[in-house]
Amino acid sequence: MNRRWSISIARFDMRWESSIREAASMTIRAFERRDLKQVIRLCEAEGWDSYCADPERTYRALSSPNVICLVAAEGDQLVGFAQCLTDGAIRAYLANMVVEAGRRGTGIGKMLVNEVLAQCNAVYMDLLSAEGAQGFYATFPHQTLPGYRIYPK
Repeated sequence: MNRRWSISIARFDMRWESSIREAASMTIRAFERRDLKQVIRLCEAEGWDSYCADPERTYRALSSPNVICLVAAEGDQLVGFAQCLTDGAIRAYLANMVVEAGRRGTGIGKMLVNEVLAQCNAVYMDLLSAEGAQGFYATFPHQTLPGYRIYPK
């Protein structure tokens, strides 16, 4: 099932006491190789060095079997992405989700998470939240559990 979201997002810019309305078409779609540089740009902005160090390794991580990777695009410009690992039946793990800092709070993240949930066909999805993002994830039906990130020696 490959669905696409298409919405219109309005931005208002107040200049000289007048309002200028800009409308842009937002699409949520599957990650493609052509998106790699822009996904890395989003990762760099978040300080996610492990996704910036080796682009080919990042491409493999985002396009591996049992990975659902979606991007939020306005035309050719990516403004967010989500990466989910799934067994396709019961469990999914939201490995990464980011929206450009200036676009947060506009519903893009919610659309990415909802579409990942729809496509992964899992009963539930686990995730680790970055500091400050807990309020966003708490808006979804959820159960809070303790978590750990374990590293090799």
